[in-house]
Amino acid sequence: MKTVNHWIGGKTVEGTSGNYGEVTDPATGAVTTRVAFASPDEADTAVAAAKDAYRTWRDSSLSARTAVLFRYRALLDAHRDQIAALITAEHGKVHSDALGEVARGLEIVELACGITTQLKGELSTQVSNRVDVSSIRQPLGVVAGITPFNFPAMVPMWMFPLAVACGNTFVLKPSEKDPSAANLLAELAAEAGLPDGVLNVLHGDRVAVDALLNHPDVAAVSFVGSTPVARHIHATASANGKRVQALGGAKNHMLVLPDADLDAAADAAVSAAYGSAGERCMAISAVVAVGAVGDELVARIKERAARIRIGPGTDPASEMGPLITAAHRDKVASYVTGAAAQGAEVVLDGTGFTVDGFEDGHWIGLSLLDHVSTDSDAYRDEIFGPVLCVLRVETYEEGVALMNASPYGNGTAIFTRDGGAARRFQLEIEAGMVGVNVPIPVPVGYHSFGGWKDSLFGDHHIYGNDGVHFYTRGKVTTTRWPDPADAPAGVDLGFPRNH
Repeated sequence: MKTVNHWIGGKTVEGTSGNYGEVTDPATGAVTTRVAFASPDEADTAVAAAKDAYRTWRDSSLSARTAVLFRYRALLDAHRDQIAALITAEHGKVHSDALGEVARGLEIVELACGITTQLKGELSTQVSNRVDVSSIRQPLGVVAGITPFNFPAMVPMWMFPLAVACGNTFVLKPSEKDPSAANLLAELAAEAGLPDGVLNVLHGDRVAVDALLNHPDVAAVSFVGSTPVARHIHATASANGKRVQALGGAKNHMLVLPDADLDAAADAAVSAAYGSAGERCMAISAVVAVGAVGDELVARIKERAARIRIGPGTDPASEMGPLITAAHRDKVASYVTGAAAQGAEVVLDGTGFTVDGFEDGHWIGLSLLDHVSTDSDAYRDEIFGPVLCVLRVETYEEGVALMNASPYGNGTAIFTRDGGAARRFQLEIEAGMVGVNVPIPVPVGYHSFGGWKDSLFGDHHIYGNDGVHFYTRGKVTTTRWPDPADAPAGVDLGFPRNH
């Protein structure tokens, strides 16, 4: 059986704790890999390697850093299929979806390649007589990233390329459910010329996470995952004096007004709710239908959802794969089976779905729940699976009020032909990312990604300008130099004497 070990100091380091986790192929249910779980001592080793590398990496020139990143970008591009295959094997998403994940991660590597313009300082001259003020941004030191199972390549690439471009060194703790992609990313970075210890990969569970959160040599922590864990990470790391960006969960809504293009809205709802099996924080999980549009919209969503082909991610014909684990599959199914008792109409029931020849896989079909109430479990909880809830309201104002009452504020969307309504929505909705006739408004790499309310803990969004600011700290220098004409007697600087 394959074993995934740590990557520390530029090489593979076998786990010494004696604790291992199991990694399954979601399409078959078979255990294919074991992953080493780090002890606190092993976390110390990873942080020490990063701290040692920081001494020289922080002083490396911007041109040297970007040269490594340009080579890294080329290697990632050449290994797209290999990275995507690892994602499919351990996460289960279809290969085309995995390739899309790699492409979105590459956007941030490309942003990091242009870090020279992001790190330019500022200068004000003559703020007083012969006084200048300048500001620069400097790296923090050793920073850590804790990433989720649903995007095992993309989310790490949202973090470490910018961090190391800014002069920091990095310890990555990826999800133990699909760890292999992280090691390949580190190996390719070493091949690109990234010095030993600048990027380290530490595998494990909460023991490894807490060791990083409490380590005195870790200056900052980035996290993407569920809200309860984000809250724990923010509270713990902040209490230890660390800078924290912790992105939590979501319950993303899509408001559909009566004037919307219903075909476009139905297509968007299906792709946004069921793509990647709903295992993404930007999935649309609640459609809010305004007025009489609801019945026709639900009918069109049902018709489209029934055509989605579910199967192994290695099958080019598959449009949706299995869920990550059997336990998660069962949890998602429980929301569907309990929905009718809580007043919902089960339009599509995906529980009990299986794939011939892959009966032991973590399969679930697409579920569509209509007339869902705001106090039902299916609405209140982040399901993180292919379950779409439809809620009915009479007016735009009622819909916005319903959406703003949610404790989450990650992403949202409106479908309408009316520019005035869209403008109002953009200003009135309480969420960090807004789509207008765009169902999954994930910002491009040079803008920042992040939500509001219980979807974000900390002051900085991830990547973009916020990412650069998170991984650096500002320093302002005020300088006064005497006029050379005032040099002491006997010192000739070649300047005429003024008096």
